[in-house]
Parts: sequence; structure tokens; C-alpha cells
Amino acid sequence: MIPFSALAEKDRSDLEAALHADVDWVALSFIQRPEDIAEAKKLTRGRAAVMAKIEKPQAVSRLGEIIDIAESLMVARGDLGVEMPLEKVPGVQKQMTRSGRHAGKPVVVATQMLESMINSPVPTRAEVSDVATAIFEGADAIMLSAESAAGQYPVEAVATMDRIAREVEQDPLYRTILDAQRTEPEATGSDAIAAAARQIAETLELSAIICWTSSGSTGLRVARERPKSPIVAISPKLSTCRRLALVWGVHSILAEDAHDLDDMVDRARGLAFKDGFAKDGQRVIIVAGVPLGTPGATNMLRIAFVAAKDSQ
Repeated sequence: MIPFSALAEKDRSDLEAALHADVDWVALSFIQRPEDIAEAKKLTRGRAAVMAKIEKPQAVSRLGEIIDIAESLMVARGDLGVEMPLEKVPGVQKQMTRSGRHAGKPVVVATQMLESMINSPVPTRAEVSDVATAIFEGADAIMLSAESAAGQYPVEAVATMDRIAREVEQDPLYRTILDAQRTEPEATGSDAIAAAARQIAETLELSAIICWTSSGSTGLRVARERPKSPIVAISPKLSTCRRLALVWGVHSILAEDAHDLDDMVDRARGLAFKDGFAKDGQRVIIVAGVPLGTPGATNMLRIAFVAAKDSQ
């Protein structure tokens, strides 16, 4: 390991410029240790979430510590395949995807996913299988690089990836694999509530799980459960809504905070109906923290009927 910071002076300058541009996520490259993430978080001061790009064997060997401090992970397979034997990369990808889900941290699988589409309007069959594998494993997001940044067919590449993702999510094996990988909730009130919300939604076949969340932690906890019902995250903070766009299954809605519990339930039902997540007469489950607006205090469940009048 080279005992230098992952951030050069120019990196610090670029990071400050990105923060001024109001970015939502900052992905830190070539990290080797959790201290590299801590340094970036100290500079961001909460203005952006920090994603750890795992590209070096040293980072893989300390993955657990890095997950504890980073807000998200990226499996950067291209550089990983240069830094370690190629045949080890698929196993590392699976390890990272499962470890990230277990910790409730979103995982992005990236680089060389549809590489041939830089110059071709159609991917290879192997590339299609590669993208599908990442989705079957439960990754939160899949990312294009040169295909859309410099390739000749950026629109086709995005459309192809979207079609693959949608097809996988309709496959009967997809839900079987997700359920098999589910881990026991941590011994906290927030995790217990999130696990209960998923179970209740499945037992009662509810239309959606609606999370009132200030920091985004409630949405993350529920997403970790990979419920069958859509997850709707309602937040008064635009930054929270935008960051949650990266997370598996989460649809974010920006709305001013609820005044009280009745207001919270009424507006949750109305927004679910308005955005098409529940029809007249269907039920949803609402997850929140009381007192309202307290970050990380998920402690309440409420089942509610949706009526068309709620959206008015």
C-alpha cells in the first residue's frame, strides 16, 4: 500500500467545484483504506454523499471497514480487472453487492457493461448476460461509462440497458434470488420497522410502502428488504430525494413536511394516488418517525386506505 492520500491537491479543488455545482454524489477513485473516505467526507461536510469506488485489492481486503464509513459502493470492474486477476472480479462483485445490501448501502455496478456499443448499435450476448447478472444479484444501479459518454450509440445503449433490467425484474427467478439473499434485520427499531413493513405489505398485498424521511435512512432501510411493493419516499429535502434516486426500488417525492400524524397519513395517501402507486380503495403502509422530522427515528407503521378524494 502506498501511504499517500487518495486526494491530490487538484482532487480537492475539483471536489470543491463539484460541491459548488450542487452534486448529489461524489465517487472517490482508487481508495485503499477507510481513511480515504473519511478524508473526503470531512471535505464534503454533508453537502454530498460519498461513494467508494472499489478498484484496488487493498480496498477489497478492507471492504467491511469501507462499507461502514462510505454511503455507497461502486464495483469498478475495469480497473479491478487490471489490479487483480480477471477471474477474481466476478466473485468480488458478488461479495460487494451482498455486503452493501446487508449494510443498507446502495451498490452501483459499473464499467464495460455494454462496451461493444461504443461502436455498435447492438451489444454482444455476453454483455447482455453480464448486465442481467448484476441485476439478478440485487445491485441498486447499473452504470454506463464510455458507451454514453463517448460512444456512437448513447441512446441505444441506455435503451438496451433499460430493456435488460425490465426483463430481468419480470423473471420468476429474480424474486427467488432476492428473497434468498435477505438477511436478518439488525437489532434496531428502524430495521425492525422496515422488516415488518415489508412483511405486512406482502401479507396484505398492499399497493406501496410509503416512507416519510428527512435524511433518507428510512428509505434505505426499507429498500434493503427488497419488498415486492413499490417504495415511495416522501421528503422535504430535495437533496434527500435526489440521493435516493440511486437506491433500489425507491420513487422519491419532494413535499413539505407534515404538520401532524393525520396530515402525514392524508398527504401520503394523496401522493400515492396522484403518482399512480395506489388506486381508489387500495391500501398502503406508511412508515415514519415520531416526532416528525427527526432523522433516523423510524418508529411507526400505519396502514391506510386510499381514496380518489385524497388527491384533491
